[in-house]
Amino acid sequence: MINAAIFASGEGTNAENLFKYFADDKRIKIKLVITNKDDAGVIARAARYNKNVQIISRQALLNYADKFVEFLKVEKIDLIILAGFLVKMPEAFIKAFPDKIINIHPSLLPKYGGKGMYGMHVHEAVIANREIESGITIHYVNEEYDKGAVILQATCPVDGTDTPETLSKKVRLLEFEYLPKAVEKFL
Repeated sequence: MINAAIFASGEGTNAENLFKYFADDKRIKIKLVITNKDDAGVIARAARYNKNVQIISRQALLNYADKFVEFLKVEKIDLIILAGFLVKMPEAFIKAFPDKIINIHPSLLPKYGGKGMYGMHVHEAVIANREIESGITIHYVNEEYDKGAVILQATCPVDGTDTPETLSKKVRLLEFEYLPKAVEKFL
């Protein structure tokens, strides 16, 4: 069985989707939820599913990455899923978990990736540049922001009437559908 840790900084809707999707799956156990914000919505969602939650500040994660990697190894974590985690993964994690950290990004990389490109910032840029499609990219994490090997991409149309908010809703639906499928590919 694969033991997974979900890292999230926000509401945790993708995490909850994974809890539900893999609830009865004997191939994977979502063992931990890690967040860098003590007021993140993912904490309450994880509690409803009896998931162990660890809160670690951004600074502690960056300054004590080796110790945190040791903790994940003791917990026998095989896979890390970044589901809206807004901290760049330290190099120690990438070395300890090569091709075992996956990230979901709300654009069709390589477009609209990199530092500062997350959430509404991405959707605003897509709308401002009058793109005709957007979507998601699920990829392995490497040392560079949003540059790891692509696992899968899914698209949605961008209509002339779309706002960043309406585009966000379209992209969120893709995330819910395809993040579990990307984890399935890993399994």
